[in-house]
Amino acid sequence: MSDKLNVCLMNDSFPPLIDGVANCVVNYANVISNGLGEATVVTPEHPEANDETFPFPVMRYKSMPITEKLCGYRAGYPFSSSRLGRLASSGFDIIHSHCPFASTLMARVLREKTDAPIILSYHTKFDVDIRRALPNKMLAERAISFVVNNISACDEVWTVSRGAGENLRSLGYKGDYIVMENGVDFPCGRAEKTEVEQLRALYGLEEDIPVFLFVGRLLWYKGLRLAFDALKILSDKGIDYRMLVVGDGLDRAEMEEYVGGIGIKDRVIFAGAVTDREDLRVYYTAGDLFVFPSLYDTNGIVVREAAACGVAALLIEGSCAAEGITHGRTGILTKEDTGAVAAELEFAASHLDEVRQIGQRAMEQIYISWETAVSRAYERYHAVAENVRAGRTCRSEHVISEDFFLAVNAATNAIQTFRSIPVNIRRSGRRFGNKLLHRGSSDKTE
Repeated sequence: MSDKLNVCLMNDSFPPLIDGVANCVVNYANVISNGLGEATVVTPEHPEANDETFPFPVMRYKSMPITEKLCGYRAGYPFSSSRLGRLASSGFDIIHSHCPFASTLMARVLREKTDAPIILSYHTKFDVDIRRALPNKMLAERAISFVVNNISACDEVWTVSRGAGENLRSLGYKGDYIVMENGVDFPCGRAEKTEVEQLRALYGLEEDIPVFLFVGRLLWYKGLRLAFDALKILSDKGIDYRMLVVGDGLDRAEMEEYVGGIGIKDRVIFAGAVTDREDLRVYYTAGDLFVFPSLYDTNGIVVREAAACGVAALLIEGSCAAEGITHGRTGILTKEDTGAVAAELEFAASHLDEVRQIGQRAMEQIYISWETAVSRAYERYHAVAENVRAGRTCRSEHVISEDFFLAVNAATNAIQTFRSIPVNIRRSGRRFGNKLLHRGSSDKTE
């Protein structure tokens, strides 16, 4: 195998959908195609996609809109023989799936056609989203079991933190895994001072008032209720501050109502989603302390993004996002308790110079670029390929063949064809069928 690898990167989300994993795949593809080897992204179709803007090929397959409980994402429908044929002829050396759903299903069939090994990166506690989308416990557990089986079929599993690996094991995964950290696509350093001053002026952020910051999807399980309740304690003590909330999500309206209900609406600013990366750097730089009390996130790229801008983070001790952070040196760690979080916020508000020094050390010690992260992963690609050739793999024996995909595709097409028939014709067909059944029954009786 050549040192230059041809890598297939698969994920169920990709721009224009923006999340941490989609951002990760963009950066993997950018770094690999910029001198290391070749990269192709395979992802579901999206009506607003503009893939010509990327310096690497993007191959889309059929998708469909899904429940709003999954934040506007689209469900990939990978059961297309023509897509598989095109992929199989692409000469991939490595298949790297970043999602254990449709992407890994397609990856497993592609492996049978090409012999290229599959690496699965486990980024997200997907069981939380499954249980949120499927409130029926039995259905949720079955869906989780299916996904764990999908992960177990891969040749090697990577997690973005030790905590992510522990979560995966808690769901029933019994194979091995290694930790492969993600990087940050921000350059190391603060945004331009004039741009930061303009942003602070836009929101009325005065120099002598501490600015706390959150960036991410606005979902309650990100720990924001804990943050808001702690801020309420500061308000009751007469401590002035502003909380800048950057992002959007299903729970945003409830959050805005909640902060109004507890009397801190005038101090919490909901800025909405910021998709331009350079603009987002300005928001980070405008903050004094990044507040991220999430137990859900497996890695917390946003913590490293804040560090890239010299901003320290307040995190829950023992959380995945807190891995690698030293309290008082590269971040602030606290218990998952309203009073404890409030105490650290109060300390930060009155010790901004010290908090900024912690942010500077975070920039120097925990920042990792995507170039570094992907270079490490690329080096591991070679080891995975060698392990598979030598028969050293954690892959389960169960195989999903192309015949399975074709059968599912045929069944789905049949259902869609039936649904496309006008309702009155379908009803007439049913009445005619019922008459035939009735006549047959009468004939037998006679």
